[in-house]
Amino acid sequence: MMPEILTTIPLEQIFNKLIDSFIENKVGIAEHFLSEDLAAHLKNNLTQLYKENLLLSAGTGNDALVVHDKLFRSDRIYWLDRKHNNQHENDFFDLMDRFVSHLNNTCYTGITGYEFHYTLYEKGSFYKKHLDQFRSNGSRQYSMIMYLNTDWKINDGGELCIHHLNNLQNITPLNGKSVFFKSSELAHEVLLTNKPRMSITGWLKVM
Repeated sequence: MMPEILTTIPLEQIFNKLIDSFIENKVGIAEHFLSEDLAAHLKNNLTQLYKENLLLSAGTGNDALVVHDKLFRSDRIYWLDRKHNNQHENDFFDLMDRFVSHLNNTCYTGITGYEFHYTLYEKGSFYKKHLDQFRSNGSRQYSMIMYLNTDWKINDGGELCIHHLNNLQNITPLNGKSVFFKSSELAHEVLLTNKPRMSITGWLKVM
């Protein structure tokens, strides 16, 4: 059963906010994409995985060639999968299925799959400027990030910095917020974080 997002904000309205802001500025942003309840459960999952030392150091590149360079990227990740049979991960996948269906029906994007992982930036971590789409594989069409950070303050750092043609756009990683953009178009980076920063990060794909 899908969790309620917010009783006062229909799910379709949140989806449309994400899509409309993407069309306007190449970066879609929607508050409350994750409900407080779902975000809290996912954050608890991520925190427990971290305590059990199950997060892996993230690398760059595809499966054929993964490079680990702590001077370029220092986050830790854990891939989500329905095979885990975790109720809250499956609730998240149900939400994504609904969003992909809405996106395909309204924008004819032809998305046929996705992949997502938990992401944890420990204090002092960052991810330097990069694109999400691999040179040798164009399957990643759209990048999505959903944040799991309550009570985030400006001095905590960790903003997502989007490199537009003529300006930089810094996005604070506030709880429940989703960010959405083309994987092949916008270079971006995660600025140095001054406390642990958590999210679910992934890509909508054409398989």
